[in-house]
Amino acid sequence: MLIRANFGRLSRAGTVPLKFLLAAAVLTTAGAVWAQGAAAPGGNPLKIGVIGPLTGASADFGVPMFNGVQQAVDEINAVGGYLGRKIELVKKDDKADPDTGLKMSQELIAEKVSATIGFCNTGVAAKSLDVFQSNRVPLIIPCATGSPLTAKFPPAESYIFRTSAKDAIQAPFVVDDILKRGWDKVAIFADTTGYGEAGLKDVESALTAKKLLPVYVTRFKLGVTDLTVELKAARTAGANVVFSYTVGPENAVIARGRQALGWKVPQVGAWPLSFPSFVEGGKEAADGALMAQTFIAEPSNERRASFLTAYARKFNVKKIPVPMAAAQGYDATYILVYALLGIRDGNLSGPAIKASLENKNRTYYGVVATYDQPFSKLDKDALSANMLVMGQVKNGAVTFAYPGDAKRNLFVQRKQ
Repeated sequence: MLIRANFGRLSRAGTVPLKFLLAAAVLTTAGAVWAQGAAAPGGNPLKIGVIGPLTGASADFGVPMFNGVQQAVDEINAVGGYLGRKIELVKKDDKADPDTGLKMSQELIAEKVSATIGFCNTGVAAKSLDVFQSNRVPLIIPCATGSPLTAKFPPAESYIFRTSAKDAIQAPFVVDDILKRGWDKVAIFADTTGYGEAGLKDVESALTAKKLLPVYVTRFKLGVTDLTVELKAARTAGANVVFSYTVGPENAVIARGRQALGWKVPQVGAWPLSFPSFVEGGKEAADGALMAQTFIAEPSNERRASFLTAYARKFNVKKIPVPMAAAQGYDATYILVYALLGIRDGNLSGPAIKASLENKNRTYYGVVATYDQPFSKLDKDALSANMLVMGQVKNGAVTFAYPGDAKRNLFVQRKQ
């Protein structure tokens, strides 16, 4: 059989890491199941949609997300694809624009993809959710973190899944950390996008749970280049920490503004503070910033070392701009394929794929986490709070804020 032949050839060549050879074994086992009942499907490629900001202001995490998906698909195809069928990605660029995202989502449905992996921007995803839900095509979101995305539809009926950490767990995680550090007078700077709106609510909710209120809140549109007035107001209000919720270079505007004022308070936030638009855009003003992370690009164990090495070689880069986006896209792809392999009768309809995603399949030993059962009928978010670590900008790079987290990261976490 083709899968077994490819497995042996690649194993002898020594070109595929152990985890991918194990994936080949899974494919081979699934193929044997097919042989007992019906003939394994062959011929036409299996179409999977992938959508995200591949150009424009959000491409710094859209491109790594797509590359992570592509890397996983190429590995899977190298060991036989889906039961002998090549997986074909149908690639769409939403340009971080909600209207473009809606149009591209409709095109994916018209091109009859079996499922889609995508969206990095909460506002872009929000406008397209109905397209996937109404057509009963599963969508796995690997980047966008806005809490409402997986809460829009009743859980049992929802076709919307996610492998990124929703802001409803990121915000409390960061709030807990800053309170431990003694920073309890919080100024919130949130943009006016869907991401900023949802993030603001999550931060306020996390503070309320600690019987606190922010001392200052301001909103701003994307593209703002000066927030001096707002920063002065936050300082006057007595803030001792700035919690920013925005995706692009606006985070760097806040950092440089604090620096210009000589206001030496920390800046904290969700994962966008690990983006190049902040780290490189803020330069020395970004140093010391703290943010929630699911994956930090350090080879802390075999899985992560393998992934980072393969990514660097495949895409000819020394550094992944946003490692979390790449890793979460990569894991989302394997989770989807494992779910497809869990369907024993060859029915690749949307409802069948949804049901398989919700059931327990073979454990996937991923890059971000170990996935025993990432989803269920009532839970469409694959990540839990125990999978988060605190990252910190140090000398222009993102690393672990606590040595203990670096040690804990030797062991890939399971969902709690």
